[in-house]
Amino acid sequence: MIFIKAIVIGFICVLLLSFAQSYYKATHNGVVLNGQSWSTARRDSAEMAPDPRKNRDEAIVQIYAAPTFGWRGLLAVHPWIIIKKAGETEFSRYEVISWGSTNVVRRDYALPDGYWFGAKPVLLVDHRGASAGAMIPRIEAAIRSYPWPQTYRVWPGPNSNTFLAHIGREVPELRLDLPANAIGKDYRSLSNPVGLPPSGRGVQVSLLGVLGVTLGAEEGVEFNILGFNVGMDVRTPALRLPFIGRLGMAKVETDRGS
Repeated sequence: MIFIKAIVIGFICVLLLSFAQSYYKATHNGVVLNGQSWSTARRDSAEMAPDPRKNRDEAIVQIYAAPTFGWRGLLAVHPWIIIKKAGETEFSRYEVISWGSTNVVRRDYALPDGYWFGAKPVLLVDHRGASAGAMIPRIEAAIRSYPWPQTYRVWPGPNSNTFLAHIGREVPELRLDLPANAIGKDYRSLSNPVGLPPSGRGVQVSLLGVLGVTLGAEEGVEFNILGFNVGMDVRTPALRLPFIGRLGMAKVETDRGS
């Protein structure tokens, strides 16, 4: 009983400290909790994606994530994927959005590397060249096979993070590591509680994304309690924390091979 109490108290302390750090960061970057309207929030390019015209002959796959708008940015991120085949001069952007259409999977809703309603995105994955070109047909197939194209729930999912996690499972060569505050990435149906983690390599046990554990090649060890994730990335040393996402060495999966 004492051991259980210690775990509960420790988990609560982690939540409080992580939330405090998230709140501090949000209130000092001028994005979250500033009373700004979504309609006037910044949506222009963050100038992070390569110029598709200058890189016409190169296939490119990138994944970004940014804090969600308003107070929800204290809790979670919104991710998306952009792809460009060799010979193309424009990116295609895919993500899940809850408004504006009965089909939540959307294409080219915003600029490839645009600010997400005022929040600057972070690059998670950057693959280019032949390896990216080989992935793109499988990424497109994964987009088409997404199991919940007309369903969206902020918590515990399925949502935008569930969508990217699905792509990561279907295309493990992406080496996708969604951060701990990507709420919804661990959502699994009750009929399929055991399977691959979002990185596509390892094992995950999850009950609707509310309670579970992940052992992944990219994720390391991660425990999920009520959608809040706590764990450790051993490969690229860092703590995986709720609200914050990652505390430790920065991590971007890159492959610039030809």
